[in-house]
This record gives sequence, structure tokens and C-alpha cells, in this order.
Amino acid sequence: MHTLLTDPLWWHWMAFGLILVAAEIVVPSFVIIWFGLAAIVVALIEWIWHISFGVQLFWWILFSVLFLYVWFKIYKPKTKTKVGQDNEAVGVRGIVTEAIVPPGRGRVIFKTPVLGSSEWVATADEKLEKGTYVVSVETLGNMLKVKKAY
Repeated sequence: MHTLLTDPLWWHWMAFGLILVAAEIVVPSFVIIWFGLAAIVVALIEWIWHISFGVQLFWWILFSVLFLYVWFKIYKPKTKTKVGQDNEAVGVRGIVTEAIVPPGRGRVIFKTPVLGSSEWVATADEKLEKGTYVVSVETLGNMLKVKKAY
């Protein structure tokens, strides 16, 4: 007699794998799927060779780690967000809403949000009146450095 905890059959692994793959739909982490696919591979191995539970568990752990490694190190898209990076803020056109008199600060508004905000405290090397079009040249912490746009 076979029991689930001491000697699972191939279809136990298949059901476990399918449940994990289906759980990926509910919890979209793209990690659970690899454990499910590893269980499906173990189901196929058990169906062909009838191995003991300890060996089944070993193969499941091995395939799970292997699939995770392959996904995260080789195939996972290497997408990077530009939010929070200085280079996104350079070259964006805006308009002065509060005059900037060096070395003081003023305010600039941008049509397109820069680093997540459309209004920034700004500084400049030259005096800039309200309504002047400017271009951002540098990020200085939580402030932008701008220059007159020509």
C-alpha cells in the first residue's frame, strides 16, 4: 500500500506540480512555477523508474534549485528602471515658476515628470526670471540645477 507521506506515486508529484503551477496564477511571483515544474519532472522520473521517496525529494530539490538558477541568472529579463537615477533628469525642458537668483533657489515645473515629480526646487549659475524656459543639467540631491534654454 502506498501512502502520500512515505511513498508518493508519480501522480502525487504531478498533482503537486500542477497545483504549484496554478498557484503562480494567483500569486504572480514567477518563482512558484519553478517548484511546480520540478515536481512535474519528478513525476515523470517516478513514472519511468519507480524511485524511493528520499531520492524523489532529492531530485525535486535539485531541479527546483536548477530551474531557479537558470531563470534568475540566464533568462530573466534584465530590466532596469530609470526612476531614481540622475541621468533621467538631464536635458528635460521646463519653465521657471519662482525666480532663481544665484546662489539662491527657485522653482521649476516640467510638463513631463522628472524622477517622479513635475515640480522641483532648482538652482542656477545665472539669474532666471519667472516664465524663463530652462533645461535641467544636473541633479543635486533633492534639487535640480538648470540653465536657460536657447
